[in-house]
Amino acid sequence: QVQLVESGGGLVHPGGSLRLSCAASGTIFSINAMGWFRQAPGKQRELVALMPRFGSTNYADSVKGRFTISRDNAKSTVFLQMNSLKPEDTAVYYCNVLTGGTAYWGPGTQVTVSS
Repeated sequence: QVQLVESGGGLVHPGGSLRLSCAASGTIFSINAMGWFRQAPGKQRELVALMPRFGSTNYADSVKGRFTISRDNAKSTVFLQMNSLKPEDTAVYYCNVLTGGTAYWGPGTQVTVSS
């Protein structure tokens, strides 16, 4: 079993920045991918950024150039640096880890962009 703990959400003004973190613990085999999804009120959960073990990192078009995903393999941690935040980025952000053929989700962290 894998547990994910997210941190770094909060309230920020438009144009501001936040950095989300997600630490994975438990029985972790080779991590195939780590990423972030988000879900705004009344909308479906959507991909924000995904970093596979092999291959290119994928970003949603709406966040390209503003968000950067990175990972610390030694600590099984994934980060999401969010710059130039917009009100439409307001959502609950979920960490996702794919390992051992199973996808695990964090409980989510709220990001609110408002003046």
